[in-house]
Amino acid sequence: MMLAITFDADHPAARGHFPGNPIIPGAVLLSEALRVAGTAMALDVSRCTVSSAKFPSPARPGDRVEIDCSASRAGISLVCSVAGRTVLKAEVACSAKATRD
Repeated sequence: MMLAITFDADHPAARGHFPGNPIIPGAVLLSEALRVAGTAMALDVSRCTVSSAKFPSPARPGDRVEIDCSASRAGISLVCSVAGRTVLKAEVACSAKATRD
């Protein structure tokens, strides 16, 4: 499933992270990508555990992040990219409990 999020150019998490070269912190990128994916797949992600997460390239304020996500019995796989450049690869273990019928 392909989804997308855009971080505002003045996103508060980027303030001071890093002055003159702002990036979206990895924890914020992962959290937002997981929230969007969980909502789209009707999965409860409130008790998920990150099995692995790699941030090969930074996401920056103003970026449109494309999220390629898939669900399995174990959880959610995420690959996020900006203009074809991978910014996050993650495996997240969570229950398959639906958030809505």
